[in-house]
Amino acid sequence: MTGTAQRCDAVIMGGGLAGLTLALQLKQRFQDIDVLVLERRRHPVPHAAHKVGESSVEIGAHYFDTVLGLKPHMDGAQLRKFGFRFFFSEGRRDIDQVTEIGASRYLAVPSYQIDRGIFENYLAEEAVRRGVRFDDAALVRRVELAPDAEAPHRLEWTRGSETHSAEARWLVDACGRAGLLKRKLGLAEANAHDVNAVWFRIGERISIDEWSDDAAWRGRCDPQARWLSTNHLVGAGYWAWLIPLASGSHSVGIVADPKLHPLDTIDTFDKAMRWFATYQPRLYDALDSKRHLLQDFAFLKHFSHGCRQVFSGRRWALTGEAGLFLDPFYSPGSDFIAISNTYIADLVAHDRAGRPVEARAQLYDQIYHSFYESTLALYQDQYPLFGDPEVLPVKVIWDYAYYWGVLSQIFFQQRLTDLMLLGSLKDELQHCQRLNLAVQQLLRSWSAASARRNAPVMLDQAAMPWFAELNRSLKDPRLGDAAFRARIRASAAQLRQLAGEILARARADNADLGDCALPSLLEENIAALPAGAQAGAMLFAALPNDSRTRRLPNFTERSSPVAPRARP
Repeated sequence: MTGTAQRCDAVIMGGGLAGLTLALQLKQRFQDIDVLVLERRRHPVPHAAHKVGESSVEIGAHYFDTVLGLKPHMDGAQLRKFGFRFFFSEGRRDIDQVTEIGASRYLAVPSYQIDRGIFENYLAEEAVRRGVRFDDAALVRRVELAPDAEAPHRLEWTRGSETHSAEARWLVDACGRAGLLKRKLGLAEANAHDVNAVWFRIGERISIDEWSDDAAWRGRCDPQARWLSTNHLVGAGYWAWLIPLASGSHSVGIVADPKLHPLDTIDTFDKAMRWFATYQPRLYDALDSKRHLLQDFAFLKHFSHGCRQVFSGRRWALTGEAGLFLDPFYSPGSDFIAISNTYIADLVAHDRAGRPVEARAQLYDQIYHSFYESTLALYQDQYPLFGDPEVLPVKVIWDYAYYWGVLSQIFFQQRLTDLMLLGSLKDELQHCQRLNLAVQQLLRSWSAASARRNAPVMLDQAAMPWFAELNRSLKDPRLGDAAFRARIRASAAQLRQLAGEILARARADNADLGDCALPSLLEENIAALPAGAQAGAMLFAALPNDSRTRRLPNFTERSSPVAPRARP
């Protein structure tokens, strides 16, 4: 590269959600830092039909509204999410007669449904207001990584007919699946979670609350606004999403295991509609009259991926989908952006203070990958049980308890970068990871023997005091070191108790647990953990053995994607 180059403290390749929030976080931490963001799309970007990843959960939401100070925008320009909601509605139009999992009221910690176009336009404008240099319509043409610890990185990009270059102390790849640094350095890493997704936006609200005239069913929720939830319509091997957007559009998607629902059965809008007519006929009814309001359609094959390294002591990093991506079932995308950006900002801080970052970058990379692997276990090989109205509700409760009790506590309590404190909890954290793996294995075995009774009930998470309190605890002020250790140990004890109840429930259902690791794990004596974590039962009450309850067939063994036809 030749010619005069701009000099920057940090260049971020990619001005989407990950890159722009990192730019804001860096400017928030260091007022004098010179940050350049290069975005290939021209701004402003369109509302609604821009990008997927519209549903946030607690870590990502806290990162946006509190860490970055964007709460006025989140409250005023986005929608507050009414939690996750799950309906076992395969082949059914009578949604008020199937099992529903969800909260009857808002829980304490907010999350949001995010119109990515509105949000990314705002983030770009806010970044510029805070002093970030933002170049849209910029195509990165060449990258040269620094040859040593002191030399700058160099890159070249075009904007229209003009060519520009820059030198940067830090270089961050936030360009999504284009993965500039990942490709350059050969960091791509596949994982075994093989699922596909299709999605589209409809230019009108889809109100699931209007799918029934039953006043009692509507009245189960206060407010009567199920449409504000991330609604999951679930079946064996798949789930369909419904996510409202502040622009007035609705995002609709299908995520499916190709062994049960091949991509070529859903990879166009017309195919997806035929699929809905069979598997989710009530959603088909809602969409059929709105075909003319279709705003876009896209699909992605085998979207889940890993990355061998995301943070380097050589002053480069990857964030967002440029690094790794899990699965949208629990909307973890913005969580992992929040975590990776926090690690990157801390590495920059140590470098600016003149401290070496090689060892710290390696440790952050190991911790980040452990979070990725633990979270991947929630999804990998679990899609066949998504259509099980008896086992999936138990899984959802476990997965929430694991998320709120461990990872969320670390993030909300600002302990991500406290290596000494996390090291002092290594045994407890590893025990929680092993419990999670064992519970996920047990759930698979249990579902293979489940009766799959689909009772017309709402399993109300807000009515479970311990569950609501675990959510509320995320709002606690920052704890001291001893109190934080006690918090994590109490969470580990709570998870052990919940795992014990799940094991007992599965055994009572005559499940063949095979070589399940959970019994031996629960027999381990973890000296640091408190006893008697939770008084009373933690799970929803088991369904009675009532012959009037509709039972679902088990499609997890089927060799072709055939399901019951929609009822007339």
